[in-house]
Amino acid sequence: MSRNLALVVCGAPLAHRAADLAGALIGDGWTTTVIATQSAREWLERGQIERVTSSPAVSDYRQPDEPRRGAGLDQVVICPLTMNTGSKLALGIMDSYVLGVLCEALADGVPIAAVTTVNNRLWRHPRWASNVRFLLDAGVSFIDARTGHLGEPRPVQSGTGGEVVTGFDPEWVVTALRGQAVRTS
Repeated sequence: MSRNLALVVCGAPLAHRAADLAGALIGDGWTTTVIATQSAREWLERGQIERVTSSPAVSDYRQPDEPRRGAGLDQVVICPLTMNTGSKLALGIMDSYVLGVLCEALADGVPIAAVTTVNNRLWRHPRWASNVRFLLDAGVSFIDARTGHLGEPRPVQSGTGGEVVTGFDPEWVVTALRGQAVRTS
């Protein structure tokens, strides 16, 4: 049985751990494709992603003469989820390949787990609370970037990105996925 997973990586310090997370997911039996926002590309060690997944991270739409990418998704993990990507997903804005994948997954009922890294200053933005509520109501599961606990997302203290990166355990995501209902192809 195939278990296809998209690991979506947004531009924040925790993106440095994308290869570690991809390795943990692959070790748990997931066929993992890393899809990175344009801003995440600078945070990734691309050679490391390719060594772990046997494919480079994808950021752009395929060309018309290229074959369709991959099989249908059974699970999406967003790590880290930034305010920009989370807000666009909640509003259905598909202005990039990453958001196209995410909006389609949400519309198709593909389970989505997100490790949010929105800092406390941005967390207070008047629109953010309703975007989080929408994503929760749509079935997105949130994993705390500091503890691995599932539940209501919480802000990350501004300026603690290095601590979050160091303290993050990719096994938190693997454990969370084992505990949630995932689609199987």
